[in-house]
Amino acid sequence: MSERKALVAIIGRQNVGKSTLLNRLAGKRIAIVEDLPGTTRDRVFADVTWQDKTFTVVDTGGLGIDADNEIGRGVTQQVEVAVRDADLIIFLTDAKDGVMPTDVEIANMVRRTAKPVLLVVNKVDNDSLENQVPEFYKLGLGEPFAISAYHALNTGELLDKIIEVLPIIAPVPDDPAVTKVAIVGRPNVGKSLLLNSLLGEERAIVSDVPGTTRDATDTRLEFGGEKFILIDTAGIRRRGSVEVGVEKYSVLRSMLAIDRCDVALLVMDATEPAAAQDLHVGGYIHQANKGIVIIVNKWDLIAEKKPEEWIEALRHNFKFVSYAPILFISAKTKKGVEKVMPMALQVYQERMKQIPDTVLRDIIQQAVSSHNIPRKGKYTLSIKNVKQTGVNPPTFTFRVNDARLIHFSYQRYLENQIRDVFGFMGTPIRLIFSTGGQI
Repeated sequence: MSERKALVAIIGRQNVGKSTLLNRLAGKRIAIVEDLPGTTRDRVFADVTWQDKTFTVVDTGGLGIDADNEIGRGVTQQVEVAVRDADLIIFLTDAKDGVMPTDVEIANMVRRTAKPVLLVVNKVDNDSLENQVPEFYKLGLGEPFAISAYHALNTGELLDKIIEVLPIIAPVPDDPAVTKVAIVGRPNVGKSLLLNSLLGEERAIVSDVPGTTRDATDTRLEFGGEKFILIDTAGIRRRGSVEVGVEKYSVLRSMLAIDRCDVALLVMDATEPAAAQDLHVGGYIHQANKGIVIIVNKWDLIAEKKPEEWIEALRHNFKFVSYAPILFISAKTKKGVEKVMPMALQVYQERMKQIPDTVLRDIIQQAVSSHNIPRKGKYTLSIKNVKQTGVNPPTFTFRVNDARLIHFSYQRYLENQIRDVFGFMGTPIRLIFSTGGQI
């Protein structure tokens, strides 16, 4: 049985502190926060663990709303995304501004949803502002929860409340004999057309209008004697019932599919440079420890085909998944499509690879002897044992004298040594450093 992480979406007007709250809940600075609206340009999601429960928090305002969009239109699309795809909605407001017309508009939309909603009033930094909090009762969403994300006031209590109201996500039965492959990416990059090409039949509606297909669908496929489930994040939707524009701002649908899959096909458009949303989705694939294949689609539309230039740009932009294989295809002409499933299967097999203990220990001993050992003061790192303790994703547990001596750069060094010998193409690998017990 596998259980996906619950999705908690932060919605609200610009400059109410959504990025600051995301940072605070995550316990680390992961987004660029400035005083100007729309300045978040970094990661917009984070996994948060509280009271032994892990969930994903998403700043929907950072998912790609264009700076030149009308604020009302952007907020409306943001709310629609959250209402449709999130498990819990945090509606963030600003005590310093009071109740604004846009807040009322958002509240009217949110009240119509069956999703649990927490009304949170941010920037309550002093007694005077605390006296303004009761004003937010007029939004009709119950008791306002007062916090200061910047000063960490009541953010622990907010996490308690999140855990209290989060719905229970039913676990999904796993079939270990079936490889689950998710097709993810921005709208209109050709996800549904790729699905059709892989299946050899018109199974999904294909249209030039972004957002034509909405609900994720699963399709079974047998290839090379192996069984697959293709998770299409575009899904099947009737023509004529399109909410144009909404899909552009939704990374949540991809995140839900990524949580369920073994390998994600990140589909990109060869006619456009990598966009922030491509990086957001790629970052989530990496963070979720899933396999990845980068698919550059619409290659038939490139007159002067220089894949080496694309590869160099992708390696630069996607440094965090430097292990990802890259394929250039045309789902429309089917050129290169025959390589997609073999590559997905190869990545899955890499994820299931098991390294013998003795061979692994020899490689790590060689790595330790040929590199400076981390030291802090009079303490020196000592690796007492190492063992592969999991697959899908490959997981390695090191027993050490003091895990605090492991610097990120040394962890990356050990990972690179493992990859140099054993490959693990297309998949992240997890390194765990433990100070006690046997492994």
